[in-house]
Amino acid sequence: MIIVQDKLVSDDVVEEQFICNLTACKGACCWEGDSGAPLEEVELPVLDAIFEKIKPFLSPAGIAAIEKQGTHVWFEEEGDWGTPLVDNGPCAYMTLDATGTAQCGIEQAYRAGVVDFQKPVSCHLYPIRVEKNEQLDFEALNYHRWEICSAACTLGKQEKMPVYRFLKPAIIRKYGEDFYEELDAAAGFILGKQEEKE
Repeated sequence: MIIVQDKLVSDDVVEEQFICNLTACKGACCWEGDSGAPLEEVELPVLDAIFEKIKPFLSPAGIAAIEKQGTHVWFEEEGDWGTPLVDNGPCAYMTLDATGTAQCGIEQAYRAGVVDFQKPVSCHLYPIRVEKNEQLDFEALNYHRWEICSAACTLGKQEKMPVYRFLKPAIIRKYGEDFYEELDAAAGFILGKQEEKE
């Protein structure tokens, strides 16, 4: 475990390797699972505010699900807010491109310059999951293993890309440049030690 600016970072975030391989998985993380993408409290009013603007980038089924359930849903089992689902399946903000690959409607609107919110930070950070302990007042960054991401692990190993480095833009978005630089320095030390042993 690494401590960076009072955040606990799992060794796996540094030692495991990962590069999203959409051609292999088709973005299955957008439709697999039992709940929507986790949302932070500050993101809830943002989703409310941008819904009308991102509508043209969503599927009819997604729009219907959001209009029925709301832009965010409370998932009791997880004890957290998340994105609504279409018939307990795909994320309501998901669309499919011509190849059948999942796309985020929010991110498409962002890239088109329609909104300045890229996508939920939990999606941006994946496969890092942030766990918060309110009682002890700390956050832990953990590497989430999921079978549907096996191709991403294979590609990451081929390219020797640590999880944290692949997620540099997302980590900076969430915690800032200084945090990333401190994490990178700690990771460099750990990985250097491993190379010495090899």
